[in-house]
Amino acid sequence: MIRLFSLARVFGLMLMVFSAAYTLPILTAWIYHDGTAPLFLQDLLLTFTLGGVMWILSKDHRRELKAKDGFLLVLLAWSGMAAISALPLLGYLPELSFTDAYFESMSGLSTTGATVLSGLDKLPPAINLWRHELHWLGGMSIIVLAVAILPILGVGGRQVFMSETPGPMKDSKLTPRIAETAKNLWSIYAGLTLACVLALKLAGMDWFDAICHAFSTLGLGGFSTHDANIRFFDSPLIEGVLMIFMLLSGMNFATHFLAVRNRSLAPYRYDVEAKPYLAIILGSCLGLAGFLHLQDVYPDFWDALRYAAFNVISIATDCGFSNTDYSRWPVFAPLWMLFLACVTVCTGSTGGGIKMMRTLILAKQSLVQMFLLTHPTALHPLKLGKMIVQSNVQLAVLGFIFVYFMSIVMLSLVLVASGVDFVSAFSAIVACLNNAGPGLGEVGPAATYAGLSDFQTWICTLAMFLGRVEILTAFVVFTPVFWRK
Repeated sequence: MIRLFSLARVFGLMLMVFSAAYTLPILTAWIYHDGTAPLFLQDLLLTFTLGGVMWILSKDHRRELKAKDGFLLVLLAWSGMAAISALPLLGYLPELSFTDAYFESMSGLSTTGATVLSGLDKLPPAINLWRHELHWLGGMSIIVLAVAILPILGVGGRQVFMSETPGPMKDSKLTPRIAETAKNLWSIYAGLTLACVLALKLAGMDWFDAICHAFSTLGLGGFSTHDANIRFFDSPLIEGVLMIFMLLSGMNFATHFLAVRNRSLAPYRYDVEAKPYLAIILGSCLGLAGFLHLQDVYPDFWDALRYAAFNVISIATDCGFSNTDYSRWPVFAPLWMLFLACVTVCTGSTGGGIKMMRTLILAKQSLVQMFLLTHPTALHPLKLGKMIVQSNVQLAVLGFIFVYFMSIVMLSLVLVASGVDFVSAFSAIVACLNNAGPGLGEVGPAATYAGLSDFQTWICTLAMFLGRVEILTAFVVFTPVFWRK
Protein backbone atom coordinates (compact mmCIF):
# COMPACT_ATOMS: atom_id res chain seq x y z
CA MET A 1 0.00 0.00 0.00
CA ILE A 2 2.86 2.38 0.83
CA ARG A 3 4.35 1.62 -2.59
CA LEU A 4 1.07 2.56 -4.31
CA PHE A 5 0.85 5.84 -2.42
CA SER A 6 4.47 6.65 -3.32
CA LEU A 7 3.76 5.93 -6.99
CA ALA A 8 0.59 8.04 -6.85
CA ARG A 9 2.59 10.92 -5.40
CA VAL A 10 5.19 10.81 -8.19
CA PHE A 11 2.60 10.26 -10.92
CA GLY A 12 0.60 13.19 -9.56
CA LEU A 13 3.65 15.42 -9.86
CA MET A 14 4.20 14.14 -13.39
CA LEU A 15 0.63 15.02 -14.34
CA MET A 16 1.06 18.54 -12.99
CA VAL A 17 4.24 18.92 -15.04
CA PHE A 18 2.55 17.40 -18.11
CA SER A 19 -0.31 19.91 -17.87
CA ALA A 20 2.16 22.56 -19.08
CA ALA A 21 2.14 20.81 -22.48
CA TYR A 22 -1.34 22.25 -23.13
CA THR A 23 0.02 25.79 -23.26
CA LEU A 24 1.43 25.34 -26.77
CA PRO A 25 -1.90 24.30 -28.39
CA ILE A 26 -3.67 27.03 -26.38
CA LEU A 27 -1.28 29.58 -27.87
CA THR A 28 -1.80 28.06 -31.32
CA ALA A 29 -5.58 28.21 -30.93
CA TRP A 30 -5.31 31.87 -29.96
CA ILE A 31 -3.07 32.71 -32.96
CA TYR A 32 -5.25 30.90 -35.50
CA HIS A 33 -8.59 31.66 -33.81
CA ASP A 34 -9.68 28.04 -34.34
CA GLY A 35 -12.03 27.99 -31.33
CA THR A 36 -10.27 25.20 -29.40
CA ALA A 37 -8.58 27.34 -26.73
CA PRO A 38 -11.37 26.76 -24.13
CA LEU A 39 -11.13 23.01 -24.74
CA PHE A 40 -7.38 22.89 -24.12
CA LEU A 41 -7.64 25.23 -21.14
CA GLN A 42 -10.28 22.94 -19.62
CA ASP A 43 -8.04 19.89 -20.15
CA LEU A 44 -5.06 21.75 -18.67
CA LEU A 45 -6.98 22.53 -15.50
CA LEU A 46 -8.36 18.99 -15.31
CA THR A 47 -4.93 17.40 -15.71
CA PHE A 48 -3.30 19.73 -13.19
CA THR A 49 -6.15 19.26 -10.69
CA LEU A 50 -6.05 15.47 -11.02
CA GLY A 51 -2.30 15.47 -10.48
CA GLY A 52 -2.63 17.84 -7.54
CA VAL A 53 -5.27 15.71 -5.83
CA MET A 54 -3.10 12.59 -6.24
CA TRP A 55 -0.11 14.43 -4.81
CA ILE A 56 -2.01 15.86 -1.83
CA LEU A 57 -3.57 12.53 -0.89
CA SER A 58 -0.19 10.80 -0.96
CA LYS A 59 2.17 13.61 0.09
CA ASP A 60 2.96 11.94 3.42
CA HIS A 61 4.34 8.86 1.63
CA ARG A 62 7.62 10.29 0.46
CA ARG A 63 10.50 7.90 -0.25
CA GLU A 64 13.10 7.21 -2.92
CA LEU A 65 11.81 4.98 -5.69
CA LYS A 66 13.25 1.49 -5.80
CA ALA A 67 13.88 -0.65 -8.88
CA LYS A 68 10.46 -2.31 -8.82
CA ASP A 69 8.79 1.06 -8.37
CA GLY A 70 10.53 2.29 -11.52
CA PHE A 71 8.99 -0.48 -13.63
CA LEU A 72 5.53 0.18 -12.23
CA LEU A 73 5.83 3.91 -12.76
CA VAL A 74 6.91 3.46 -16.39
CA LEU A 75 3.80 1.36 -17.10
CA LEU A 76 1.53 3.73 -15.16
CA ALA A 77 2.97 6.80 -16.86
CA TRP A 78 2.64 5.54 -20.44
CA SER A 79 -0.85 4.11 -20.01
CA GLY A 80 -2.10 6.98 -17.84
CA MET A 81 -0.62 9.76 -19.95
CA ALA A 82 -2.18 8.27 -23.07
CA ALA A 83 -5.61 8.42 -21.42
CA ILE A 84 -5.08 12.04 -20.37
CA SER A 85 -3.75 12.95 -23.82
CA ALA A 86 -6.91 11.62 -25.45
CA LEU A 87 -9.09 14.28 -23.78
CA PRO A 88 -8.67 17.02 -26.44
CA LEU A 89 -9.49 14.52 -29.20
CA LEU A 90 -12.60 13.34 -27.38
CA GLY A 91 -13.63 16.93 -26.70
CA TYR A 92 -13.31 18.15 -30.27
CA LEU A 93 -14.37 14.95 -32.07
CA PRO A 94 -17.41 13.67 -30.12
CA GLU A 95 -18.02 11.00 -32.78
CA LEU A 96 -14.63 9.50 -31.92
CA SER A 97 -14.88 6.52 -29.57
CA PHE A 98 -12.64 6.28 -26.51
CA THR A 99 -10.97 3.27 -28.15
CA ASP A 100 -9.95 5.30 -31.20
CA ALA A 101 -9.00 8.37 -29.16
CA TYR A 102 -6.81 6.27 -26.86
CA PHE A 103 -5.24 4.57 -29.89
CA GLU A 104 -4.45 7.96 -31.42
CA SER A 105 -2.92 9.37 -28.24
CA MET A 106 -0.94 6.18 -27.54
CA SER A 107 0.28 6.32 -31.13
CA GLY A 108 1.38 9.91 -30.51
CA LEU A 109 3.15 9.34 -27.20
CA SER A 110 4.72 6.05 -28.29
CA THR A 111 5.91 7.82 -31.48
CA THR A 112 4.25 5.17 -33.64
CA GLY A 113 2.40 7.48 -36.03
CA ALA A 114 -0.42 5.06 -36.84
CA THR A 115 -3.67 7.00 -37.09
CA VAL A 116 -7.41 6.40 -37.18
CA LEU A 117 -8.13 9.96 -38.29
CA SER A 118 -8.81 11.27 -41.78
CA GLY A 119 -9.45 14.83 -42.91
CA LEU A 120 -6.24 15.99 -41.22
CA ASP A 121 -6.00 18.98 -43.56
CA LYS A 122 -9.25 20.32 -42.09
CA LEU A 123 -8.48 19.76 -38.40
CA PRO A 124 -8.01 22.90 -36.30
CA PRO A 125 -4.31 23.84 -36.12
CA ALA A 126 -4.26 23.41 -32.33
CA ILE A 127 -5.57 19.83 -32.57
CA ASN A 128 -3.01 18.98 -35.22
CA LEU A 129 -0.25 20.57 -33.18
CA TRP A 130 -1.32 18.58 -30.10
CA ARG A 131 -0.94 15.30 -31.99
CA HIS A 132 2.56 16.26 -33.10
CA GLU A 133 3.55 17.60 -29.68
CA LEU A 134 2.72 14.16 -28.26
CA HIS A 135 5.33 12.74 -30.66
CA TRP A 136 7.88 15.24 -29.46
CA LEU A 137 7.22 14.61 -25.78
CA GLY A 138 7.14 10.85 -26.24
CA GLY A 139 10.31 10.88 -28.33
CA MET A 140 12.77 11.38 -25.53
CA SER A 141 9.99 10.22 -23.22
CA ILE A 142 7.98 11.96 -20.59
CA ILE A 143 9.79 9.84 -18.01
CA VAL A 144 13.20 11.34 -18.79
CA LEU A 145 11.69 14.84 -18.78
CA ALA A 146 10.25 14.11 -15.35
CA VAL A 147 13.63 12.86 -14.14
CA ALA A 148 15.09 16.24 -15.05
CA ILE A 149 12.41 18.21 -13.21
CA LEU A 150 11.10 16.13 -10.31
CA PRO A 151 14.36 16.11 -8.29
CA ILE A 152 13.76 19.82 -7.77
CA LEU A 153 10.48 18.83 -6.11
CA GLY A 154 12.15 16.24 -3.89
CA VAL A 155 11.58 13.10 -5.93
CA GLY A 156 14.60 10.93 -6.77
CA GLY A 157 14.59 9.76 -10.35
CA ARG A 158 17.41 7.32 -10.98
CA GLN A 159 15.33 4.13 -10.77
CA VAL A 160 12.75 5.54 -13.16
CA PHE A 161 15.46 6.47 -15.65
CA MET A 162 17.03 3.01 -15.40
CA SER A 163 13.67 1.33 -16.05
CA GLU A 164 12.89 3.57 -19.03
CA THR A 165 16.29 3.66 -20.75
CA PRO A 166 17.42 0.67 -22.82
CA GLY A 167 20.84 -0.73 -23.59
CA PRO A 168 24.25 0.58 -22.56
CA MET A 169 22.86 3.92 -21.38
CA LYS A 170 21.79 2.02 -18.26
CA ASP A 171 25.44 1.55 -17.39
CA SER A 172 26.88 4.91 -18.31
CA LYS A 173 26.49 8.37 -16.85
CA LEU A 174 27.08 11.35 -19.09
CA THR A 175 27.28 13.46 -15.93
CA PRO A 176 27.41 12.48 -12.25
CA ARG A 177 23.80 13.44 -11.60
CA ILE A 178 21.01 11.60 -13.40
CA ALA A 179 18.90 14.75 -13.60
CA GLU A 180 21.77 16.57 -15.29
CA THR A 181 22.04 13.69 -17.76
CA ALA A 182 18.37 13.97 -18.65
CA LYS A 183 18.66 17.73 -19.07
CA ASN A 184 21.64 17.37 -21.39
CA LEU A 185 19.79 14.84 -23.54
CA TRP A 186 16.80 17.14 -23.72
CA SER A 187 18.99 20.11 -24.68
CA ILE A 188 20.39 18.17 -27.64
CA TYR A 189 16.88 17.00 -28.53
CA ALA A 190 15.49 20.54 -28.41
CA GLY A 191 18.44 21.94 -30.35
CA LEU A 192 18.03 19.43 -33.17
CA THR A 193 14.29 20.15 -33.22
CA LEU A 194 14.92 23.86 -33.67
CA ALA A 195 17.43 23.16 -36.43
CA CYS A 196 14.90 20.90 -38.17
CA VAL A 197 12.19 23.59 -37.97
CA LEU A 198 14.46 26.18 -39.56
CA ALA A 199 15.65 23.77 -42.26
CA LEU A 200 12.09 22.76 -43.18
CA LYS A 201 11.05 26.40 -43.33
CA LEU A 202 13.94 27.20 -45.66
CA ALA A 203 13.03 24.14 -47.75
CA GLY A 204 9.55 25.51 -48.42
CA MET A 205 7.19 24.59 -45.58
CA ASP A 206 5.23 27.27 -43.74
CA TRP A 207 6.05 27.79 -40.06
CA PHE A 208 3.16 25.67 -38.77
CA ASP A 209 3.94 22.66 -40.96
CA ALA A 210 7.65 23.03 -40.21
CA ILE A 211 7.06 22.91 -36.45
CA CYS A 212 4.66 19.98 -36.63
CA HIS A 213 6.83 17.90 -38.94
CA ALA A 214 9.96 18.71 -36.93
CA PHE A 215 8.17 17.36 -33.84
CA SER A 216 7.30 14.19 -35.77
CA THR A 217 10.78 13.84 -37.23
CA LEU A 218 12.79 14.21 -34.04
CA GLY A 219 10.34 11.95 -32.20
CA LEU A 220 10.45 9.51 -35.15
CA GLY A 221 6.67 9.53 -35.05
CA GLY A 222 5.28 10.02 -38.55
CA PHE A 223 2.13 12.07 -37.90
CA SER A 224 1.50 14.71 -40.55
CA THR A 225 -0.86 17.66 -40.90
CA HIS A 226 -2.03 16.29 -44.25
CA ASP A 227 -3.81 13.08 -45.25
CA ALA A 228 -1.34 12.69 -48.11
CA ASN A 229 1.54 12.82 -45.62
CA ILE A 230 4.80 14.01 -47.23
CA ARG A 231 3.33 13.39 -50.70
CA PHE A 232 1.39 16.62 -50.11
CA PHE A 233 4.55 18.73 -50.52
CA ASP A 234 6.03 16.84 -53.51
CA SER A 235 9.40 18.44 -52.77
CA PRO A 236 12.73 16.60 -53.02
CA LEU A 237 14.32 19.36 -50.92
CA ILE A 238 11.85 18.88 -48.04
CA GLU A 239 12.32 15.12 -48.30
CA GLY A 240 16.11 15.58 -48.15
CA VAL A 241 15.87 17.64 -44.95
CA LEU A 242 13.58 15.07 -43.36
CA MET A 243 15.91 12.21 -44.32
CA ILE A 244 18.89 13.90 -42.65
CA PHE A 245 17.04 14.54 -39.40
CA MET A 246 15.42 11.09 -39.38
CA LEU A 247 18.89 9.56 -39.64
CA LEU A 248 20.14 11.77 -36.79
CA SER A 249 17.13 10.89 -34.65
CA GLY A 250 17.76 7.19 -35.18
CA MET A 251 21.20 7.51 -33.58
CA ASN A 252 22.11 7.55 -29.90
CA PHE A 253 21.41 11.00 -28.45
CA ALA A 254 24.17 10.40 -25.92
CA THR A 255 26.58 10.28 -28.87
CA HIS A 256 25.17 13.57 -30.17
CA PHE A 257 25.70 15.10 -26.73
CA LEU A 258 29.29 13.91 -26.50
CA ALA A 259 30.01 15.19 -30.02
CA VAL A 260 28.65 18.64 -29.15
CA ARG A 261 30.35 18.75 -25.77
CA ASN A 262 33.72 17.70 -27.22
CA ARG A 263 33.24 19.69 -30.44
CA SER A 264 34.40 16.64 -32.35
CA LEU A 265 33.02 13.93 -34.62
CA ALA A 266 35.12 11.34 -32.81
CA PRO A 267 32.18 10.05 -30.66
CA TYR A 268 30.44 8.91 -33.85
CA ARG A 269 33.55 7.02 -34.91
CA TYR A 270 33.75 5.22 -31.58
CA ASP A 271 30.01 4.49 -31.38
CA VAL A 272 29.79 0.77 -32.22
CA GLU A 273 26.23 1.16 -33.52
CA ALA A 274 26.66 4.19 -35.78
CA LYS A 275 28.63 2.61 -38.64
CA PRO A 276 26.47 -0.50 -39.13
CA TYR A 277 23.33 1.61 -38.67
CA LEU A 278 24.30 3.97 -41.49
CA ALA A 279 25.77 1.21 -43.67
CA ILE A 280 22.64 -0.96 -43.53
CA ILE A 281 20.22 1.90 -44.16
CA LEU A 282 22.18 3.64 -46.91
CA GLY A 283 23.02 0.28 -48.53
CA SER A 284 19.33 -0.61 -48.49
CA CYS A 285 18.45 2.71 -50.11
CA LEU A 286 20.76 1.97 -53.05
CA GLY A 287 19.78 -1.70 -53.22
CA LEU A 288 16.04 -1.07 -53.27
CA ALA A 289 16.45 1.80 -55.73
CA GLY A 290 18.20 -0.59 -58.09
CA PHE A 291 15.56 -3.26 -57.47
CA LEU A 292 12.66 -0.88 -58.20
CA HIS A 293 14.43 0.38 -61.32
CA LEU A 294 15.00 -3.16 -62.61
CA GLN A 295 11.37 -4.02 -61.88
CA ASP A 296 10.31 -0.98 -63.99
CA VAL A 297 8.45 0.54 -61.04
CA TYR A 298 10.43 3.70 -61.80
CA PRO A 299 11.99 3.75 -65.30
CA ASP A 300 14.30 6.57 -64.22
CA PHE A 301 16.92 5.45 -61.63
CA TRP A 302 16.99 8.84 -59.91
CA ASP A 303 13.23 8.72 -59.33
CA ALA A 304 13.68 5.21 -57.94
CA LEU A 305 16.45 6.47 -55.64
CA ARG A 306 14.34 9.41 -54.46
CA TYR A 307 11.36 7.30 -53.41
CA ALA A 308 13.36 4.30 -52.20
CA ALA A 309 15.72 6.41 -50.08
CA PHE A 310 12.99 8.43 -48.39
CA ASN A 311 10.74 5.50 -47.53
CA VAL A 312 13.57 3.17 -46.53
CA ILE A 313 15.01 5.77 -44.15
CA SER A 314 11.54 6.58 -42.82
CA ILE A 315 10.56 2.99 -42.05
CA ALA A 316 14.03 1.78 -41.03
CA THR A 317 14.24 4.55 -38.43
CA ASP A 318 10.67 3.76 -37.31
CA CYS A 319 9.46 7.23 -38.27
CA GLY A 320 6.64 6.32 -40.65
CA PHE A 321 6.53 9.21 -43.12
CA SER A 322 5.76 8.31 -46.72
CA ASN A 323 6.00 10.16 -50.02
CA THR A 324 4.34 7.40 -52.07
CA ASP A 325 2.16 4.34 -51.56
CA TYR A 326 4.98 1.81 -51.27
CA SER A 327 2.49 -0.99 -50.60
CA ARG A 328 2.06 -1.05 -54.41
CA TRP A 329 5.73 -1.90 -54.89
CA PRO A 330 6.82 -5.52 -55.44
CA VAL A 331 6.27 -7.18 -52.08
CA PHE A 332 9.97 -7.75 -51.37
CA ALA A 333 10.61 -4.00 -51.00
CA PRO A 334 8.07 -3.17 -48.25
CA LEU A 335 8.83 -6.44 -46.44
CA TRP A 336 12.53 -5.57 -46.38
CA MET A 337 11.66 -2.14 -45.02
CA LEU A 338 9.58 -3.70 -42.23
CA PHE A 339 12.50 -6.00 -41.43
CA LEU A 340 14.78 -2.97 -41.12
CA ALA A 341 12.25 -1.39 -38.75
CA CYS A 342 12.83 -4.33 -36.40
CA VAL A 343 16.62 -4.22 -36.13
CA THR A 344 18.14 -0.96 -37.29
CA VAL A 345 17.83 2.05 -34.96
CA CYS A 346 20.41 2.68 -32.27
CA THR A 347 20.11 2.39 -28.52
CA GLY A 348 19.34 5.75 -26.94
CA SER A 349 17.48 7.00 -30.02
CA THR A 350 13.81 7.90 -30.28
CA GLY A 351 13.10 4.82 -32.42
CA GLY A 352 11.78 1.39 -31.47
CA GLY A 353 12.44 -2.24 -32.31
CA ILE A 354 15.20 -4.55 -31.18
CA LYS A 355 17.87 -1.82 -31.53
CA MET A 356 21.17 -2.14 -33.36
CA MET A 357 23.08 -2.99 -30.17
CA ARG A 358 21.07 -6.18 -29.64
CA THR A 359 21.27 -6.96 -33.37
CA LEU A 360 25.07 -6.76 -33.27
CA ILE A 361 25.30 -8.87 -30.12
CA LEU A 362 23.05 -11.54 -31.60
CA ALA A 363 24.97 -11.59 -34.89
CA LYS A 364 28.37 -11.78 -33.18
CA GLN A 365 27.10 -14.41 -30.77
CA SER A 366 26.08 -16.56 -33.74
CA LEU A 367 29.56 -16.20 -35.24
CA VAL A 368 31.17 -17.11 -31.91
CA GLN A 369 29.02 -20.22 -31.66
CA MET A 370 29.98 -21.28 -35.18
CA PHE A 371 33.66 -20.75 -34.31
CA LEU A 372 33.30 -22.87 -31.17
CA LEU A 373 31.78 -25.71 -33.18
CA THR A 374 35.14 -26.19 -34.89
CA HIS A 375 37.28 -25.07 -31.92
CA PRO A 376 35.38 -26.36 -28.86
CA THR A 377 38.20 -25.76 -26.38
CA ALA A 378 39.05 -22.25 -27.54
CA LEU A 379 38.36 -19.11 -25.52
CA HIS A 380 36.64 -16.63 -27.79
CA PRO A 381 35.01 -13.73 -25.90
CA LEU A 382 32.30 -11.75 -27.65
CA LYS A 383 33.39 -8.16 -28.25
CA LEU A 384 31.69 -5.00 -29.42
CA GLY A 385 34.47 -2.61 -30.30
CA LYS A 386 36.89 -2.91 -27.39
CA MET A 387 34.18 -3.94 -24.94
CA ILE A 388 33.76 -7.58 -23.92
CA VAL A 389 30.08 -8.51 -23.70
CA GLN A 390 29.49 -10.59 -20.59
CA SER A 391 27.53 -13.85 -20.79
CA ASN A 392 24.68 -12.49 -18.68
CA VAL A 393 24.21 -9.65 -21.19
CA GLN A 394 24.19 -12.15 -24.06
CA LEU A 395 21.52 -14.21 -22.28
CA ALA A 396 19.46 -11.07 -21.63
CA VAL A 397 19.58 -10.23 -25.35
CA LEU A 398 18.48 -13.74 -26.28
CA GLY A 399 15.63 -13.55 -23.77
CA PHE A 400 14.48 -10.19 -25.09
CA ILE A 401 14.56 -11.27 -28.73
CA PHE A 402 12.65 -14.47 -27.95
CA VAL A 403 9.88 -12.52 -26.21
CA TYR A 404 9.95 -9.91 -28.98
CA PHE A 405 9.36 -12.38 -31.80
CA MET A 406 6.86 -14.42 -29.78
CA SER A 407 4.92 -11.20 -29.21
CA ILE A 408 4.82 -10.57 -32.97
CA VAL A 409 3.65 -14.13 -33.64
CA MET A 410 0.98 -14.25 -30.94
CA LEU A 411 -0.46 -10.78 -31.55
CA SER A 412 -0.49 -11.38 -35.32
CA LEU A 413 -2.38 -14.65 -34.80
CA VAL A 414 -4.90 -12.87 -32.56
CA LEU A 415 -5.56 -10.32 -35.32
CA VAL A 416 -5.87 -13.05 -37.94
CA ALA A 417 -8.29 -14.96 -35.69
CA SER A 418 -10.36 -11.78 -35.34
CA GLY A 419 -10.82 -11.54 -39.10
CA VAL A 420 -7.90 -9.46 -40.40
CA ASP A 421 -6.09 -10.83 -43.45
CA PHE A 422 -2.60 -12.16 -42.76
CA VAL A 423 -0.60 -9.45 -44.55
CA SER A 424 -2.50 -6.64 -42.82
CA ALA A 425 -2.37 -8.39 -39.43
CA PHE A 426 1.33 -9.24 -39.55
CA SER A 427 2.42 -5.85 -40.90
CA ALA A 428 0.19 -3.98 -38.41
CA ILE A 429 1.76 -5.78 -35.44
CA VAL A 430 5.31 -5.37 -36.77
CA ALA A 431 4.67 -1.68 -37.44
CA CYS A 432 3.03 -1.05 -34.06
CA LEU A 433 5.47 -3.10 -31.96
CA ASN A 434 8.38 -1.28 -33.60
CA ASN A 435 6.54 2.07 -33.32
CA ALA A 436 6.90 2.48 -37.09
CA GLY A 437 3.31 3.45 -38.02
CA PRO A 438 1.97 2.26 -41.38
CA GLY A 439 1.87 -1.40 -42.31
CA LEU A 440 0.62 -3.03 -45.49
CA GLY A 441 -2.76 -4.03 -46.88
CA GLU A 442 -5.66 -2.51 -44.93
CA VAL A 443 -3.24 -0.46 -42.80
CA GLY A 444 -0.85 0.62 -45.56
CA PRO A 445 0.66 4.09 -46.05
CA ALA A 446 -2.31 5.23 -48.14
CA ALA A 447 -4.84 4.03 -45.53
CA THR A 448 -5.49 4.37 -41.79
CA TYR A 449 -6.25 2.01 -38.92
CA ALA A 450 -9.87 3.22 -38.80
CA GLY A 451 -11.13 0.06 -40.51
CA LEU A 452 -10.21 -2.13 -37.54
CA SER A 453 -12.81 -3.19 -34.98
CA ASP A 454 -12.51 -2.01 -31.37
CA PHE A 455 -10.96 -5.33 -30.34
CA GLN A 456 -8.41 -5.19 -33.17
CA THR A 457 -7.63 -1.57 -32.33
CA TRP A 458 -6.89 -2.48 -28.71
CA ILE A 459 -4.55 -5.27 -29.86
CA CYS A 460 -2.61 -2.75 -31.94
CA THR A 461 -2.65 -0.31 -29.02
CA LEU A 462 -1.17 -3.02 -26.80
CA ALA A 463 1.54 -3.64 -29.42
CA MET A 464 2.45 0.08 -29.46
CA PHE A 465 2.58 0.14 -25.67
CA LEU A 466 4.78 -2.97 -25.48
CA GLY A 467 7.11 -1.58 -28.11
CA ARG A 468 7.51 1.73 -26.33
CA VAL A 469 8.28 0.22 -22.90
CA GLU A 470 10.61 -2.41 -24.45
CA ILE A 471 8.33 -5.45 -23.83
CA LEU A 472 10.17 -7.02 -20.88
CA THR A 473 9.50 -3.93 -18.75
CA ALA A 474 5.78 -4.67 -19.15
CA PHE A 475 5.92 -8.45 -18.85
CA VAL A 476 8.15 -8.53 -15.76
CA VAL A 477 5.37 -6.90 -13.72
CA PHE A 478 3.17 -9.94 -14.34
CA THR A 479 5.70 -12.46 -13.03
CA PRO A 480 5.27 -13.84 -9.47
CA VAL A 481 8.89 -13.09 -8.56
CA PHE A 482 8.32 -9.36 -9.15
CA TRP A 483 5.84 -9.18 -6.28
CA ARG A 484 7.89 -11.19 -3.79
CA LYS A 485 9.58 -9.25 -1.04
